Amino acid sequence: MNRFLGFVRKEFLHIFRDYRTLIILFGLPAAQIMLFGYVVSTDIKNAGVAFLDLSKDEITVKISDKICSSGFFKRTGDLIDYNDIDRVMKMGNTKAVIVFENDFGRNLMSEGKAEISIIADGSEPNTATLVTNYLTAIITDFNREFSGSSASLSLSVQSEVRMFYNPGLKGHYMFVPGVITLIMILICALMTSVTITREKEFGTMEVLMVSPLKPVQIILGKVMPYFFLSFIDVIIILLLSWLVFDLPVKGSLVLLLSESMLYIMMSLSLGILISTVSGTMQQAIFISLVGMMLPTVLLSGFIFPIENMPVAYRWISSVLPPGYFLVILKNIMIKGTGFFYVWKETLILVLFTVAFIGLSVRNFKIRLQ
Repeated sequence: MNRFLGFVRKEFLHIFRDYRTLIILFGLPAAQIMLFGYVVSTDIKNAGVAFLDLSKDEITVKISDKICSSGFFKRTGDLIDYNDIDRVMKMGNTKAVIVFENDFGRNLMSEGKAEISIIADGSEPNTATLVTNYLTAIITDFNREFSGSSASLSLSVQSEVRMFYNPGLKGHYMFVPGVITLIMILICALMTSVTITREKEFGTMEVLMVSPLKPVQIILGKVMPYFFLSFIDVIIILLLSWLVFDLPVKGSLVLLLSESMLYIMMSLSLGILISTVSGTMQQAIFISLVGMMLPTVLLSGFIFPIENMPVAYRWISSVLPPGYFLVILKNIMIKGTGFFYVWKETLILVLFTVAFIGLSVRNFKIRLQ
C-alpha cells in the first residue's frame, strides 16, 4: 500500500511540475466558462438603430426616446430619405432602421392608428430576429401606455417588419461566411504550423542552417505551396456555397478573391509564427486548433454579436483577424459592397500579415543562432 501511495505521490509531483499540464487542467476550464458565460448570450445590448422620421412630431420623438433609453439599442443616426437606408446598412453599425410614416401623430390621433416600419439587416438572421422582436415589444409597450393615457380613444401603433439582403432569413447567409472564415484559418494555420517543427523533429533543420537561403526566403518558401493550394480551397468552397446553398456573390468576385488571398497569406504567416515558437508538432497542432477554433467561433461575430459582449471581450475580439475577414465576406457576398466599405478591415489584415511575417523571421533567426 505504501508503494502505491508513493507512486501516486510521484504522479502528483510530475503534474505539478509541468506547467503545461496545469494550464490544461485548470486554465482551459476557467477560460471556457468565462467565455461561454459572457459571450454565449441571446440578449441584445447596444444594437445600432437609425431613424427615418418623416413626421417629426411629438409622438415619434417619444417613441424614439423610448427605444434608445431601453438599454438595448443605441442611436446611430437620423436619416433624411429612403436612399440613406441602404448606405447605413452597408456601413455595418446599424442593425435596424425605424421608419415613421408621414403625419404619424396626426394619423394616430385622427384615425386611431399609424404605421412604423422596421427594416432590419438580414445578413445576420439571428440578430435580425432578436432586434425586430425587441423593437416590436417596445412599440407594443408604448402602444399600451399611450392608449391608457387616452382612455376615450382606441389608438394603435402598427409595426411592419422587413429584412434587407436576406428577406427569407435563411440561416446559411450567416453560417456559410462564418464557416469559410473558420475553415481557412484552421487549415492554413494548421498546415504551416508543423513545417518548422517537422524540420526540427526530423533532424533536417541543419540542412536549412547551412543553406545559402536567407530566413525570409525559407519562410516564404514554406508558405508559397500552401498559399496556392489554399486558394484552390477557397474557389471550391465558393462554388459549393453557390451550387449547394444558393448563396451568390452579390459584389465583385475579383475583390472577394483578392481579399481571400490576403486572408490566406495572413493565416499562413500566423501558422509559420506558431511553428517557430513551438518545440514539437503536437504542440504546434494544439496551439493552432485550440488557439484558433474557440476564439474564431465565439469572439469573431460568427454566431454571437460582438456588441453584446462585455467591453473586455470586445477588446479581445478586436485583435482577432477572423472577425475582420468575416465583415469583408458578408459585405461583399451578401450586401454587394465595394472596397470603400471594407478598406479598414483590409488594412488591418495587411498589418496582421506584415507583423506575423516579421515576428516569424525574427524568431527563425534566433532559432538559427
